[in-house]
Amino acid sequence: MVSSPVSLHERYKTDIEIAREAKKRPIMELAKDKLGIAPEHLEPYGHHKAKISLPYIRSLEGRKDGRLILVSAITPTPAGEGKTTTTVGLGDGLNRIGKKALICLREPSLGPCFGVKGGAAGGGYAQVVPMEDINLHFTGDFHAIGTANNLLAAMIDNHIYWGNELGIDPRRVSWRRVLDMNDRALRSVVSSLGGVANGFPREDGFDITVASEVMAIFCLSRDAADLRQRLGNIVVGQTRDRKPVRAKALKADGAMATLLNDAIAPNLVQTIENNPAIIHGGPFANIAHGCNSVIATRAALKLADYVVTEAGFGADLGAEKFFDIKCRKAGLSPACAVVVATIRALKMHGGVAKDDLKSENLAALKKGLANLERHVRNVAKFGVPVVVAINRFSADTKAELDLVRESCAALGVEAVQCDHWALGSAGTEELAKTVVRTIEAKPANFKPLYPDDMKLWDKVSTIARELYGASEIVADSAIRKQFAELQEGGFGHYPVCIAKTQYSFSTDPNLKGAPSGHVVPVREVRLSAGAEFVVVICGEIMTMPGLPKVPAANSIELDASGNIVGLF
Repeated sequence: MVSSPVSLHERYKTDIEIAREAKKRPIMELAKDKLGIAPEHLEPYGHHKAKISLPYIRSLEGRKDGRLILVSAITPTPAGEGKTTTTVGLGDGLNRIGKKALICLREPSLGPCFGVKGGAAGGGYAQVVPMEDINLHFTGDFHAIGTANNLLAAMIDNHIYWGNELGIDPRRVSWRRVLDMNDRALRSVVSSLGGVANGFPREDGFDITVASEVMAIFCLSRDAADLRQRLGNIVVGQTRDRKPVRAKALKADGAMATLLNDAIAPNLVQTIENNPAIIHGGPFANIAHGCNSVIATRAALKLADYVVTEAGFGADLGAEKFFDIKCRKAGLSPACAVVVATIRALKMHGGVAKDDLKSENLAALKKGLANLERHVRNVAKFGVPVVVAINRFSADTKAELDLVRESCAALGVEAVQCDHWALGSAGTEELAKTVVRTIEAKPANFKPLYPDDMKLWDKVSTIARELYGASEIVADSAIRKQFAELQEGGFGHYPVCIAKTQYSFSTDPNLKGAPSGHVVPVREVRLSAGAEFVVVICGEIMTMPGLPKVPAANSIELDASGNIVGLF
């Protein structure tokens, strides 16, 4: 356990080196000691990972729920914010001050791991371990989700090939195949080429697995029965007279649920400081709803007094979807939200280039604080009290830190300096105390941003105006017609899941700070009838990302001893 400042030499160890040196406890032993879970309720995956059985989770229903704490962040920049690291650090910090706390995280996608963003297991001395396993394959959940998704795709084409009894219009098949990897070449393809024996050629495409509706269903289902029902409700396309065709009509839901039977059980691991963490599910927040599974969160609330979870990217995306989709669907009521910021990122929002971030620049910081201030105000609109965590970097100056504190104080929120990357829980002790104090002093009055019965178009407009600072949303006549058809088709009560760039409140990734008066263009609308939300794709966001010019995969390999190197 890390309880004192580390040496300068240790400060410069890589995340994977720090994780590899961690003294992990056997997971069965840790589960018994920390959570009271007997070994017979766990399915071990090696010595340091295990799945918690669903029957055991059902047995917890009579227990009182703990307090739910959401960790979100300012708008991300190349300077880094450290949201997952802060989530882990806060969980460790709460345990350090004597609270029974559990961390709930999403599983990392291989796309970012081999692309540009890296893994999602935290960093420094605020990590979940085994880091390599978590970032690479883990317990196979994503592979199961991708396989279930692609089984349905195969069954659609197979049904059309063998006579098309349901009358599916091949031009109106909306179900896409998925792959847990960034591959721009697969965004748009033509399938079934090569002659009659290969079926009917049609336009098709791939999404990344984390954007799949199966992933969303996986993360929003309350149990295995709910999962099966939601899978059956997936709308895969339409007939020629525009009637929806569902997965249950293809008799695909049973086989899909079978493929997900093991995956649906949450995964238990630990932090470097040997505190429990549940990691399960992983939709992206820029193209999906960005939260870990409902099953994991509800189980954690029964097992601990405080549950720390995160929602992807900035609060305009992750936190909004956590509140408006996950909490609405699962009946969750968060007690507090933590918004993570760094001086470096705020200066970038104020116009400073990445190479110049080490120099003090109060003018740029003051300008960039508009981004943090909007996120804080946005979260407050949901009736949830806010604490700001300043994830400290070595170049931060006292004057800069004081300016952030003063800005937050003017908003009526506390800003706490954190140093969990280098110090572990010792660096988040004050944050943990502040969060507990805030929960006790400011009871939450949680409410979603919009009611169920608001029209779909107005829901999107409300989010764009209230949270993004936009003047309006726009769409061509074909998109507006889709909204009207969904409204008339009985889907108007669904929440909306907006897919847009994570790098700005607007749809222009280069527009930093807190822009106002911009227009949000709606490019595409997709129905997720099983997940029970409507995906609204805005601007140029892609549901299948591409790799950068120099992908992280270039540096990942095995050394002579068989150890993984280059993963971050």
